[in-house]
Amino acid sequence: MAWACSSSTNAGLIDNLAANEILSTPRIIDAFKQVDRAHFVPDTGGAYEDSPQYIGNGATISAPHMHAHATETLSSSLLPGAKVLDVGCGSGYLLAVFHHLVSPPSSSASTSEKQGHVLGIEHIPTLSRLSTTNLQKNPLTASALLSPSLPPSSPTAHALNSPSKPSIQVLTADGRLGSPDDATPESGWDVIHVGAAAPTMPEKLVEQLALGGKMFVPVGPDGGDQSVWLVEKALDGEVKKDRLFGVRYVPLTEREKQESASW
Repeated sequence: MAWACSSSTNAGLIDNLAANEILSTPRIIDAFKQVDRAHFVPDTGGAYEDSPQYIGNGATISAPHMHAHATETLSSSLLPGAKVLDVGCGSGYLLAVFHHLVSPPSSSASTSEKQGHVLGIEHIPTLSRLSTTNLQKNPLTASALLSPSLPPSSPTAHALNSPSKPSIQVLTADGRLGSPDDATPESGWDVIHVGAAAPTMPEKLVEQLALGGKMFVPVGPDGGDQSVWLVEKALDGEVKKDRLFGVRYVPLTEREKQESASW
């Protein structure tokens, strides 16, 4: 009943997603409530409607119920210390949600819990800048956002293999090819979320999954039959792929095609 989830406030939207059992995990619900969707949409008047919005360059911010489905599907891997890749991060909304989930609880006194790392990839610079600008609107994500002027290989730019340092990063790159080598964790990504429909299963992203990792990815032709797949890589390296449900996403395509696309 996603159509029944719209509200006039962010808290109301999240409460409605929970009431309709689209969101069910308490820590996931809390993370969504900490991220105001109005910071990530061009039409703030419709920020809390359960529908996608066009953000330019052939891209959209997905409807809240789709973000909720994706996050709940990946919830068992979205833990403090996890390393997360968001391909086609668009507005940056899920980067903020993921950041809250992979960060140690603010009330935790444990020194053993590590800070996770979230990397967003867009192949159009305008959208990379949009993600960065939106993330700067909230003090919690702004303070964790790494300078886009620093190269990925800079030790100041990210802490992929030293997750005790907080970090969110947005890079301009072709996410169909996975994250750049110098921005990829040695052990791979614990979680990969793909925000656009790949025409076929993106095997490079499957390769970059860590052992025990999970990927949420829509697959199918532009305008044709598309489905969300959950890809899981077992600790022995065996890969399991399960079709979850049918969807309609914008395509994961070449930069030139996306830049010329219209809503």
